[in-house]
This record gives sequence, C-alpha cells and structure tokens, in this order.
Amino acid sequence: MSNAVKIIECPRDAWQSLPKVMPPEVKADYLRILIAAGFKQIDAVSFLAKDVMPQMADSERVLEYLDPPDDTEIIALVTNEDGAKRAAKTGAIQTLAFPYSLSPRLLKTSQNQTPEESLEALEAVGTLAYKGGMEVVAYLSMAFGNPYGEDWSIDEVVAACDLLVDCGVQQIVLADTTGLASPKLVAEVLSDIIAVHDRIEIGVHLHARAELAAAKIEAAYGAGCRRFDSSIGGIGGAPLADDLLVTNIATETLIAELKRLGAELPDMRPLDGLISAAAAMEKKFGVQVQ
Repeated sequence: MSNAVKIIECPRDAWQSLPKVMPPEVKADYLRILIAAGFKQIDAVSFLAKDVMPQMADSERVLEYLDPPDDTEIIALVTNEDGAKRAAKTGAIQTLAFPYSLSPRLLKTSQNQTPEESLEALEAVGTLAYKGGMEVVAYLSMAFGNPYGEDWSIDEVVAACDLLVDCGVQQIVLADTTGLASPKLVAEVLSDIIAVHDRIEIGVHLHARAELAAAKIEAAYGAGCRRFDSSIGGIGGAPLADDLLVTNIATETLIAELKRLGAELPDMRPLDGLISAAAAMEKKFGVQVQ
C-alpha cells in the first residue's frame, strides 16, 4: 500500500456555522492563500438554499473573485440537481460533494429527504456531473455510530457504501459525525470498508477533542485510509456532539501526525500564517478558536 496521502482542506465546513456572514472577497482571499500554500484539494463552497446555509449563499461570487487555477480541485457541496446545476454553471468546480447518511432522521432534518429520495438525488447529481466533466464524492454521515437510537452496525456502513457505489460513486468519505468514535472503532470500520471496496477511494472526515485527534488519525492511517479532511486551526464543530470542544481535525495536527507515521505528504509551505489568519477570521465572524 502506498504511503501517499491526500489532504482535503475544508474551509466551507469551517465557515458554514459562523454567525456573522463573511464577505465573499474575504472568503476568496483566504482561499487564494490556501492555494498559494500548496493545498490542491479544497472543500470551498456549497450550493444550497440560502435559508439552509446563509453563510455560503454567495458561492458564485466567491468563485468569481477567486478564479481558481486549473491545477486546484475545488469541491462544492450540493444536495440536489438544482445545486449541481448552479455549481456547473460557475465553470470552476471539479468535484461535487453529496451528503448521504445512515440516519433517516438526519437526512430528513438536514436535507428534507428520505433515504430513497437522497439516492435519487445523488443519481441526478451524478448524471449532471458526468455530462459536465466533474467528479462526485459522497459523504456518509453517522459512519461511526448513531446517537438517535436507529440501527447501526459496521454491516450497515458496508451496505450504505454498496448503495453509493451502485450510484456510480468512486470516492466515499466516512464522517465521524458526533466526534465520539473511539480510535478502535475508527480502525475497525475503515478496515472492513476498505477490504470490501478496495477499488474505491475511502476517506475520513473526523471530529475530535484536540487531545484525541492524533489517536484517531493514527487509527485511520493504520487501517489503510489515505484521504483525510481537516481545517486549519480545527475550525468547524460537530453540532451533534453536544461538546463544544469537539471540532474538525486541525490540519496542523493532521500533518504533524502523518509525518510521525511516515506518510508521504503533499508539498506545502509552513502553515503559521494560515493558522493566524484562520484564527483572526473566526474571532471576527464567530467564536474564538478553542
């Protein structure tokens, strides 16, 4: 197995819950800094209804200001065909990210979709992406447990991945939605999924308290995961975790731990300036970095 890893920087996920709306030019400037620092895959924007995610309602304008280079993969979150059409129209999106869930309750509250409706929407998004020369990555939430008391098992995760693959998805990111998965569970789930779907790119979007982040990263890498989502400073929480100290995995923690584990990392500049910039943005538009 290759030691080369892919790091997906996720400012969209970091920004979307900030209470004060950030001007599009501020977002574009920050994305430009990320690109200059060497990030090649960036989860940058979303195309959802304004009332669903007001912080990201200006994504077209952000991309217009940014004018990203061709060698940078800009990822956009969409939940239906209308969002995919908006993304395609910008001409700046390489990959559409579609959220699916093991939890029918979460799908209903977050996307107003049943599991069947969500898979139908995914197929429509996939068709549009294919016609527009874009890739699709599916995010599977509740992949490491379900706090709602609904059925959950590793077999359920495998079955959900089967459904996503049947829809033509070649990239699946397993999300630790509540941030409560143990390193042992992270390793077990990933080992089983990767064993069954060895031709699919399997990644993780982990949440954790800062002191537990490295152990989860080690568990995922040891299980064969080579795709990791993170955000500078760990900005962006896990609303379902009931713990304000559970955040996105900090990119600086991810890089340090992957280096320790002997991973082959992308070529990037030092992150000191980005960490300061991210903290300043969070302080101005939301809550301070914990």
